[in-house]
Amino acid sequence: MDLDVFVSVHRAEWDRLDALLRRRRRLNGAEADELVALYQRTATHLSLIQSSAPDPQLTGRLSQLVARARSAVTGTRRASWRDVTRFLGQGFPAAVYRARHWWIPAALISTTTAILLGWWIGTHPDVQSSIAAPSQLRELTRPGGEYETYYSSHPAAAFAAQVWTNNAQAAAMCLVLGIFLGLPVLWILFENMLNLGVGFGLMSSAGRLDTFLGLVLPHGLLELTAVFVAAGAGLRLGWTLIDPGPRTRRTALAEEGRAAVGMAIGLALVLFVSGAIEGFVTPSGLPTWARIGIGVLAELAFLTYVFVLGGRAVRVGETGDLEAADRSAVVPNAA
Repeated sequence: MDLDVFVSVHRAEWDRLDALLRRRRRLNGAEADELVALYQRTATHLSLIQSSAPDPQLTGRLSQLVARARSAVTGTRRASWRDVTRFLGQGFPAAVYRARHWWIPAALISTTTAILLGWWIGTHPDVQSSIAAPSQLRELTRPGGEYETYYSSHPAAAFAAQVWTNNAQAAAMCLVLGIFLGLPVLWILFENMLNLGVGFGLMSSAGRLDTFLGLVLPHGLLELTAVFVAAGAGLRLGWTLIDPGPRTRRTALAEEGRAAVGMAIGLALVLFVSGAIEGFVTPSGLPTWARIGIGVLAELAFLTYVFVLGGRAVRVGETGDLEAADRSAVVPNAA
């Protein structure tokens, strides 16, 4: 497409649309109809330019023009309870369900890595001595030691808030940094599994693996699942940059990026639940079986939510993206 010719042909239409928008409160019926028609044409022009001959300055001008026209035609859109219901009942679980081929392998590989690291550390005293001095290790792993008091060293509400903030940041980093071909996501996963493996290995070598599992599993099942989901979505986003499939790379990244933002919001809610469990249930006086049972129930509830509601939503066409009316117009790829 010759951009200069295209601009010269359609500039008058864009200028006319801009003029109508400046006096949109005083339009008569014919002018209002003209505004709608020009808005639709300009949106198509923008899509053609973005897909065929992207020019930053022209794209910026037309994007602003289309946004103003959309606001004039459709009115200002306000969030409603319907949006919240749709997000929680369809959008978020559908996005997590669609990413399952990424986060389930990430969960399996990461968990296996943590177990192998824990076994290696727990069966090699020389590795343990490289982590800390024997006296420090005894202080960490003894009954009433630092591993146990960590969960009750602060007021429950403050501790839950701190845990939620840290985990939400980790999940957000996985989602955002996935665009860099997934490499930072793999590093974040490894760091988490290394920390878990160190605790697993040291407590098992001290004969207190049951205590360690009783402290980690109540909140850790749901917490790690949320991190794995975020990591899987981040890896998927990075792969989209490499292989966008039948969509243009710009369109594919926009769609997957919007779904990832929605997942970040949903996972913040999931991590709020796991943080509450870690702050109030893990350090509680409940029997170990009861604390682990609460964690297992929370994990099963989340998986049921994803695979039942999310699977049903995906089968009827939900992707976790914005509704069609809220997306930018795009031109299909040529066959």
